[in-house]
Amino acid sequence: MSDQNNQAQLQIELDEKTAEGTYSNLAIINHSASEFVVDFVTIMPGVPKAKVKSRIVLTPQHAKRLLKALGENIHRFEATHGQISDTEQPAIPLTFGPAGQA
Repeated sequence: MSDQNNQAQLQIELDEKTAEGTYSNLAIINHSASEFVVDFVTIMPGVPKAKVKSRIVLTPQHAKRLLKALGENIHRFEATHGQISDTEQPAIPLTFGPAGQA
């Protein structure tokens, strides 16, 4: 028997609200010695204020795994659908209120 057959399978549940997802067009990444913090924000044209919609806190090891997984998935996507164009984005001046600390 292989190791996979001896290991219990992890079952992941996804409730309806989480399955809807949250749209984000800006990610802000900060880090400390022990964690990476990724804040997902939705900014709208002409609106000078935006709220963090979701915050994900990762260990450095998981952040590196996420980077690798995203790279692999982008590679597969582009192999199927063509290259994703990376347009220049204007600099967005960002300020966090008191709750913005990670």
